Amino acid sequence: MKKNLLQIFKFTYFAGCFWYFFTIPAQAYIDPSAVTYIIQAVAGVLIALGAAFTIFRHKIFAFFKKNKKNGEAESSAIAFKDVDD
Repeated sequence: MKKNLLQIFKFTYFAGCFWYFFTIPAQAYIDPSAVTYIIQAVAGVLIALGAAFTIFRHKIFAFFKKNKKNGEAESSAIAFKDVDD
């Protein structure tokens, strides 16, 4: 008899705690438009970073291509001097 009363008490206690914790109205509503603003902000930052990376990558490649062309021009000028002399 004591064992049955203890089980009933445990069940009632658990059910009461469960009901109390999961039926309290939460005052936490996220408006769908707020989520859209967050997504737009994150997308804007990622697109800006991608554009900046691409611009700097092109500038770096252009710098090395310019140096390569200057190096080729100097080496060809040296080669022509050797032929002329």
